[in-house]
Amino acid sequence: MNKLPLPVAEPGETDSAGRENLMQLIQLRWLAVAGQLATILLTHFVFHITLPLAPMLTVLVGLVILNLVSLPLVRRGASIRNGALFGALLLDVAALSAQLYFSGGATNPFVSLFLLQVVLGSVLLDRWSSWALVLATSVAFAILTLFYRPITLPVSFHTDLFSLHIQGMWVCFALVAVLLVMFVTRINSNLRAQDAHLAAIRRQAIEEDHIVRIGMLASGAAHELGTPLASISVLLGDWRNIDAVRSDPELLRDVVDMQVEVQRCKAIVTNILLSSGDARGEQSAATTVRILFDRMVTDWAEARGFSDLHYEDAFGPDVPIASDLVLQQAVFNLLDNAAEVSPDHILVRLSREAEGLCLTVRDRGPGFLPAQLAALGKPYNSSKAEPGRGMGLFLVGNVARKLGGSLDARNVRRGTGAQVRLRLPLDAIRLGNEDAGQAAAADR
Repeated sequence: MNKLPLPVAEPGETDSAGRENLMQLIQLRWLAVAGQLATILLTHFVFHITLPLAPMLTVLVGLVILNLVSLPLVRRGASIRNGALFGALLLDVAALSAQLYFSGGATNPFVSLFLLQVVLGSVLLDRWSSWALVLATSVAFAILTLFYRPITLPVSFHTDLFSLHIQGMWVCFALVAVLLVMFVTRINSNLRAQDAHLAAIRRQAIEEDHIVRIGMLASGAAHELGTPLASISVLLGDWRNIDAVRSDPELLRDVVDMQVEVQRCKAIVTNILLSSGDARGEQSAATTVRILFDRMVTDWAEARGFSDLHYEDAFGPDVPIASDLVLQQAVFNLLDNAAEVSPDHILVRLSREAEGLCLTVRDRGPGFLPAQLAALGKPYNSSKAEPGRGMGLFLVGNVARKLGGSLDARNVRRGTGAQVRLRLPLDAIRLGNEDAGQAAAADR
C-alpha cells in the first residue's frame, strides 16, 4: 500500500503566514512608538532630565512612516517573504539603537529591548536571518558602550543614577515580559491553526485516496461487465426474432422487458466509466443552468416514480454551462437520500448566490443526528447499520470540493425534516464564448 505524501504548504499559505507575521510586527511597532513617546515625555517634562527631543521624536516619526508604508502591503495581499521581515526587524533595531544613543547608550536600562528583537527574529525568520539579527544587535550593543550621549541629571534630582537604573531595569523587564507573552501566545495560536489546517489537508488526502480506490474498483467492474451485457443484448435480440417467441405474446413481453433492463444496466456501466474518466466528453454537450437542472430533476422523478417533488426555479438569468454526468450523479444522490427518508414530499430549489449556483433539497424526514452533521462529508456517515451506507453525501461533498464549491446540511426543525445545500461556482462549469453561442443556438 502506497503511503500518502505529507501535506506541503502551498505558496498562498506561505504568503498568508508572511502577512500575518508582518501585521504582528506592525502592531508591536505601534506599541513601541506609544511606549517610547510616553517615556521620552515623562523623562523630559516630569523628571526634568534633559533629552534631545528633536532627533528622538524624528526616530518615532520614522517608525510611524514605516508602519504606514507596511499596512497597505498587508491589506492588498502582497507576498511577504523572509527578506521583507528581516529588513523590517533591522530597521527596528536601528531605531532602537538611535534612541539609546541619544539617551545614555549601553547605560540605559532599556538596552535589554534588543533581546525582544532577537526573540522575534528567532520565531519569524529563517535560520540565517535569525543569526544575522543576533550579530546586528550584538554589534549595536557594543557600539553603544563606546559612543553615546550621556544622561545628565538635574542638580535638584533626589535619586542617584544607580537607583534610577535599577528602576528602569524593572520597568524594562516588565515591558519585555508582557510583550513576549502577548507575542508568543499569538504565535502559538497561529501554529495551532496551521496544524489544524494541515490535519484537514491530510484527512482530505486520505478521503480522496479512498475515492480513487472506489473509482478504480468500479471502473474495473464496469469494464468486466461490459462484455457479458453486450452478449446478453445480442442473444435477446436474436430470441425476439424467433417465431416461437414472436407468436407467444407473454414470452415476447418478457424478452422485451429483459432487453429494457439490459439496456439500463449498460447505461449504468457507461455512466460509471464516464465518471471514472473513460471516454469522458463523448456524451457531454453545451447547455444552460436552468435547462440542465430542470432536466435532471425531471429525469430523476420519472426514473424513481416520485410524484410529490416540488421544484422551484429561482436562478434568474440563465448561464451557459457544460453538462457533466458526475454533477448529475451528485444531484441524483442528494435526491435519493431525501427520498429515502421522506417518500411523500421533497422540495428542491435552484437559486443564484453572487457568482455561484445553489441547489437546496429539503425533506420531511427525521433529520440528521448531531454526530452526522459534525461528520458531514465523511464516508460511511449514516444512521443505518447496513454495511456500505453513508456514501451518498460523501461523494456529493467530494464533487463539490473538486469544483470549488461546498456542501452543508442542517435540520429545519427537530424531527420535521432536513435541508442540504450544494453550492457551486459558475466559473467551474461555465462555457467559453464559442460554446455559449452553440448552447444558445441549440436552445433556439
